[in-house]
Amino acid sequence: MANTNIQTVKDKANNLFASIKGSFGYTSPMQAPKIEKVIVATGIGKVQGDKKKVALIADRLAKITGQKPKQNAAKISVAGFKLREGNIIGYQVTLRGDRMYNFLDKLINIALPRTRDFRGLNADSIDEMGNYNIGVREHTIFPETSDEDISDVFGLGITIVTTAKTKEEAEALLREIGMPLKKNK
Repeated sequence: MANTNIQTVKDKANNLFASIKGSFGYTSPMQAPKIEKVIVATGIGKVQGDKKKVALIADRLAKITGQKPKQNAAKISVAGFKLREGNIIGYQVTLRGDRMYNFLDKLINIALPRTRDFRGLNADSIDEMGNYNIGVREHTIFPETSDEDISDVFGLGITIVTTAKTKEEAEALLREIGMPLKKNK
């Protein structure tokens, strides 16, 4: 028996205007902040020389996001890090539209609750432009990743880009879509 009262992140984001119009004085639904895109990035770090592990990172990032990742190359050479210009140093995926909402839904409802000792996300990670940054230490919290080879664990950086003009608007948007932010003290 399916529960028809379950709202997705996309539905919550579309109904945002009605819930926060009084607190910010919005007169038009077009004034309400929206989520523009979600950027998921990872660095390859010390496994740079191992082509199998680099391919594994790209494959798992593609499985997690549902989109092929873009390679990020080094712009300059740094001898201290044994890094040459043009070497691949990481992968990045930019999600928009339905893929973005599907990823956020999976992140909020499945992945974050699977995080060890999870007590909520810090609201201080919202920057002055209304964007929110999350660091995930282990990619294994996502259900698409197989737990059979646990030795190749990597972290992800997730940036949620919004149209909010202030931190308060961005926080209201994120709380409304169901992001588990800690309560302010």
